[in-house]
Amino acid sequence: MQSYDLTIIGGGMVGLTLAASLADSPLSIALIENSDPAELTHKPASRMSAISYASRAIFERLNIWQHLDSDRITPYSSMQVWEKDSFGKINFSAQQVDCTELGYIIENVQIQAVLLQAVQKQHNVTFYAPDQLSQIAVGEGEAWITLKSTKMLTSKLVVGADGANSALRNQVDIPLTQWDYNHHAVVATVTTELAHDNCARQIFTPDGPLAFLPLFEKNLSSIVWSVSPDKAEQLKKLSKLEFERQLTRTFDNRLGHCELHSERHSFPLKMRYARDFAKHRIALIGDAAHTIHPLAGQGVNLGLLDALSLSQTILENIQADKDIGLYTNLRFFERWRKTEAMQMIASMELLKQLFQGANPLQKGVRDLALLFTDKVNPLKKQFIKQAMGLTGELPKLLHKR
Repeated sequence: MQSYDLTIIGGGMVGLTLAASLADSPLSIALIENSDPAELTHKPASRMSAISYASRAIFERLNIWQHLDSDRITPYSSMQVWEKDSFGKINFSAQQVDCTELGYIIENVQIQAVLLQAVQKQHNVTFYAPDQLSQIAVGEGEAWITLKSTKMLTSKLVVGADGANSALRNQVDIPLTQWDYNHHAVVATVTTELAHDNCARQIFTPDGPLAFLPLFEKNLSSIVWSVSPDKAEQLKKLSKLEFERQLTRTFDNRLGHCELHSERHSFPLKMRYARDFAKHRIALIGDAAHTIHPLAGQGVNLGLLDALSLSQTILENIQADKDIGLYTNLRFFERWRKTEAMQMIASMELLKQLFQGANPLQKGVRDLALLFTDKVNPLKKQFIKQAMGLTGELPKLLHKR
């Protein structure tokens, strides 16, 4: 039986960020991950994340950003959003908020690999991988954890960073508020006839939004095509040539002819919101606590801010000589992150609802709203700052210079 102060379930980007942020703390940490860390570098690099300006600051403060391969980081300095067959459009630029970049497109596997290397060097972290949670019993003074390997641990605080289908959340019976967006995201990497010029682009179509995210080669982009489940299956079954034709046509030929550069994958889109982000001896972060529509690419950024916010709460409790696992001492974290997550969910839902429907009157109102936002600088700057992760209550670490 091994005893720890903190146990993190899930060794993805969010769980590893939490561990990395506690490198200099007196905590003993167990990290449980169901995949073999040695296999991480062999994972396909088809999944990308739009890393916000705030998330870059997190990685810089944790000495992670400096170790990423700069040749495979794509900064984007502008965004173009428009509606198909309509006059509504809006253009965002980093210069409008006196910055050089709005965000960065990076392969998930690269971020996770660098985080893993950093955390593996920490003296206060013990890895249990590959292994996974089997059972948990929460007592007054600690939580008792049994792993699939039959190893047993105790911990003052157990954190679920184990994704949308969180085993920890299910084990401790935290209910979800959820709804199905009735959309699947089709993702792939494509090469385009014209250079992307480090601009992120998104078109709203009657079937759903289609985003082109610029990658590290000037004609290489990652696409996220949100469509109905039936349409997603149809797109995956199309011949390579027909898929390329449909993609080019749907994107209004903005970057010329598109050519597939990878396999096509799809996954369902659901909104999930845990009723509790914290309980006695338990906390949830990242997709275990919430999932949102990928319209603005903010899911992973929200999770990284969860990790840093929980880290701040834990450190403040240690400094005040408080029990890090008592619900009373976790309530500030819960209120903080539930508020931020709900605001983001509401924003995405409003945006999604705004662009549904092909009624000419609806389209006219939408287009006028886009044009109005494009012309009103204060409103536009607020949208840009929100996308960059620079609004709301930020963790103290991001205020340090």
